[in-house]
Amino acid sequence: LPAFQDSQLFIKDLHFDGVPIRIYLPREPSASQRRGVVFIHGGCGIFGSISKELKEKIICRYIARKSDSVVVSVGYHLAPEHQYPAQTLECLTATVHFLKTAQTYGVDPARIIVCGDSAGGTFATSVCQELGHRTDIPKIRAQLLIYPFLQALNFNLPSHQKNAAVAFLSRERAVHFILKYLNKDCSLKEPILAGSHVPESINLKYRKWINPDLIPDVFKLGYKPPLPTLFSPQVHEEVQELLEPRVSPLLAEDAVVCALPDTCIITCEHDVLRDEGLLYKKRLEDNNVHVTWHHVEKGFH
Repeated sequence: LPAFQDSQLFIKDLHFDGVPIRIYLPREPSASQRRGVVFIHGGCGIFGSISKELKEKIICRYIARKSDSVVVSVGYHLAPEHQYPAQTLECLTATVHFLKTAQTYGVDPARIIVCGDSAGGTFATSVCQELGHRTDIPKIRAQLLIYPFLQALNFNLPSHQKNAAVAFLSRERAVHFILKYLNKDCSLKEPILAGSHVPESINLKYRKWINPDLIPDVFKLGYKPPLPTLFSPQVHEEVQELLEPRVSPLLAEDAVVCALPDTCIITCEHDVLRDEGLLYKKRLEDNNVHVTWHHVEKGFH
C-alpha cells in the first residue's frame, strides 16, 4: 500500500520531540473530539519500522477507520545501534507529547490508549508503568497488550515448554532476540534458558508473581517442572538488565501496578509468551485493575 494514499485518512510523517511518528487522521470531520491511539510496533526492538512494515500500516489504518480514532505509530530507533533503553524512552517521549498536544489533532486527551504487539507490548507496558503516577499530564485511558513479552526471569513456564519449537518465535529464538536487543553475547542463551542468570534470592522474591502454580490448570497439560539449575554469578553479571522492569515489566512493584489504567490483554495458545500475559492478567486483577482478556485458541505469535 502506498504510504500516503488513503481515501478515508490523512497520513503524515512527523516528529514528536525528536521521535519519528506516523499519524493517521480520519478525513471525515467529527462533531466532537476523537479518541487517540498510540501504537507501538513489535520486532524485539531490533526489527520493524513505521515506513516499511506493511503489517503496521494495515493495522494502524484499520484501527483508525474502524474506531474513528487518531492513531500515532511510534518509529522508535532500533537496537543495537541505538542502545537499550532508548526504545522505551522514545516511546515514552512520543506518548507524553501526544498526551500534551492531543487537542491539536482533534483528540480528547482523556481518551488516549497505548497499544503494542510483542515487544511493542513490552514498551507499551513500560510507558504505562512509568506514567501511572504522573499528575502533570492527562492519564492514559487504557492499555492494549497484544501477546506482550513481559519477563526474562523464567523461560520454563508451561507455554515455553509447549511451544518451544513453534514457528517464527521458538523458545530459543526468543532469548536470542532479547540478547541481540541488549547487545549481549548470544552464547549466553543456554544458561539463560536454564535459569542460571537468576540468583535464588530473586527467584524467591518474585515467585509470588512468576510461578506455574498461578497459571490455570487448563494451560498446564503435559507440563513438567524443570530440574534445578546452578546459579552463575558471571552470567547474572553479564545480563542484569533482564531483571529490570523496562525489560521485565512483570517484576514491577505493586505500587506501580496498582496505578495502571484499564487493560486489554490478548494471548495466543501457540505462543511461547502466552503465560506471561496470563500472569500479568492475574497481577493486574490482584491490584484491582480492570482487565479484559481475549485468548485466541488457534492463534500463534
